[in-house]
Amino acid sequence: MKKIDYEKLDFKGMMSLPVDRREFLKALGGGIIIFFYVGVPAALAARRRRGEYPEDLNAYLRIGADGRVTCFTGKIEMGQGVVTSLAQMLADELDVGLDSVDMVMGDTDRCPWDVGTFGSLTTRFFGPPLREAGAKARAVMIELASEQLGVPVKRLVAKEGTIFDKNDKNKLVTYAQLAKGKVIARSAKGEARLKSPSEFKIMGKDALRRDAVEKVTGEAKFAADIRLDGMLYARILRPPAHGAELKDVDTSAAKKLKGVRVVEVEAEDEKLVAVLCATPDDAGRALAKIKAKWDVPEAKVDDKNIFEHLLNSADEREVVERGGNIKKGEKLADVVIERTYLDGYVAHAPMEPHSACAKVEGKKATVWASTQTPFRLKDEVAEVLDIPEDNVRVITPFVGGGFGGKSRNRQAVEAAVLAKATGKPVQVAWTRAEEFFYDSFRPAAVVKIRSGIDKSGKIVFWDYGVYFAGERGSEHFYDIPHHVTAAYGGEDVHPFDTGAWRAPANNTNTFARESQIDIMAAKAQMDPVEFRLKNMVHERMIGVLKAAAKKFGWTGAKAPSGRGFGVACGTDVGTCVATIAEVEVDKRTGHVQVKRVVCAQDMGLVINPQGATIQVEGGVTMGLGYALTEEVHFKGGKILDLNFSTYELPRFSHVPKIETVLIDAKDSPAQGGGEPGIIVMGAVIANAIYDAIGARVLQLPMTPERIKEAI
Repeated sequence: MKKIDYEKLDFKGMMSLPVDRREFLKALGGGIIIFFYVGVPAALAARRRRGEYPEDLNAYLRIGADGRVTCFTGKIEMGQGVVTSLAQMLADELDVGLDSVDMVMGDTDRCPWDVGTFGSLTTRFFGPPLREAGAKARAVMIELASEQLGVPVKRLVAKEGTIFDKNDKNKLVTYAQLAKGKVIARSAKGEARLKSPSEFKIMGKDALRRDAVEKVTGEAKFAADIRLDGMLYARILRPPAHGAELKDVDTSAAKKLKGVRVVEVEAEDEKLVAVLCATPDDAGRALAKIKAKWDVPEAKVDDKNIFEHLLNSADEREVVERGGNIKKGEKLADVVIERTYLDGYVAHAPMEPHSACAKVEGKKATVWASTQTPFRLKDEVAEVLDIPEDNVRVITPFVGGGFGGKSRNRQAVEAAVLAKATGKPVQVAWTRAEEFFYDSFRPAAVVKIRSGIDKSGKIVFWDYGVYFAGERGSEHFYDIPHHVTAAYGGEDVHPFDTGAWRAPANNTNTFARESQIDIMAAKAQMDPVEFRLKNMVHERMIGVLKAAAKKFGWTGAKAPSGRGFGVACGTDVGTCVATIAEVEVDKRTGHVQVKRVVCAQDMGLVINPQGATIQVEGGVTMGLGYALTEEVHFKGGKILDLNFSTYELPRFSHVPKIETVLIDAKDSPAQGGGEPGIIVMGAVIANAIYDAIGARVLQLPMTPERIKEAI
């Protein structure tokens, strides 16, 4: 069994599962196939020297006899828009129309191995080799056309899937004609000339999301929409709290109901008790008939004492970055500021709960799942069913939001186990309560900062410690001569699962850092934008901050000015972001209304500006939640928020006017766009609240109660 720690992978050297060349070509059928690789060049060269078929292919494209171009990739589409932007890259480099490109994604039988879709890796990591493959494919097609037309390569031009002689445009051949009746496999091994930005016809231009019509009309299929002949709907007995042990269960009443199948089976070191029926409603009624006794552990932590618990549990320290000498910096400081920032657990709360359908026939299994990691799921199903990995196929339909929360696949493993036990296809679609209960929450965290400024308003030292959030986003980008940043952690600290949540750790770290920067600006009696620019040497960050200020119409003023203006900066996945917000605060109720947000991003080459803008707007809107309302309440392993009646997401009435500025940096490599917009939202709103009413809130979310307490 191939074992992979998916959450600790080094993305610089991804390895794929081996693919047999003959079987691979046979499965594809005719056409021209271009392989391209994401991996270590030296390893690929060694395999070529040994005459072996490279194992490191991560995706491939095919030009069919009908002229259509298909790209097969293990990446998945979950609303971030890569089904469109990847097609734009390929179409532009290959010189075909965007409408002629088909994307096959997340099907483990049709697509080479991929680690998963997360971390804003798709565009910046997968995009470059995809472009290179398109360029190589274009070169291969021109070579074939040269042979067929009897025209030198240097005289041939490719356009819209047709190659013609630039001296005689009547001499032409289409990609479809070149591919017809052929099986030609060529590897994109050598250097391929990528197009320069001035040559782009599709990249850098707005493109309507390819899934837009399907999703607006309801035609799009998600895992819970899959229907199989004879399929049963499962509901599973769940514990009342994490860590609870099942002591006794009585299923007799459920077994008496017509059409109900009760399954009790051991799966992954725990007993799975499920009812299965022909309809979901019948399964729900049957589950209610089961009586269970649980041994629930004593609750030692809750959402009130969790921060003290974290500080007491931190027994590991890692220095993230260091420069100068803190003691020397302290001597240079005229003002020293020390603050502690708190951030609670936050749920992913995707609109589509975890869902899966599974069919097991003999020693083969097929699973349709809402997952960010189809190949990881393939491994998990093979292991739990004790069948070869090659006998498991995972198909990923559209995924209704992930944000890091669908990297784990419990629901799909459950469906596979129950399908094997019943001999029938089985659907497991979590309820909203199950989605909350089994979520891998963004971890609660504490950040402690001591910093100092001199009389001129220069930051002279920075002592930063983050507890249990993680180090992503903890590195500062200010000109500070004496600084240290450390990350603290420990084992078995949280009472339930935690995991990646859109820009993991960075939301917490940016909230703390940019709040502290604003406090120093106020102590220095300086405008917060001016203070940041005075202490910056990071050219890209200076550029986005100035762009945001210009778009907002910022005029300098010392905080609190009563205007309700806030600013915050951050970096994530290679992108620099600066955001300015305007808020209105009701001092009597503590209610905050965010009225306007301007977000400027330098994300290098922007493949689809419309798609990038949508991602910024989504990040800003989602960020309103963790900033103002979203917080998981719990007592020990018992989750107290199991629906949106108590866990409040941003509403339409909460959403401000959002203005996006995308810096023109087309000559720079494309960077991540799905996460940067969200990281600054906690800080920018906190700083705007302070500017409005002079009250500093140090804990997220900034609820009305906490704002009134700060006043």
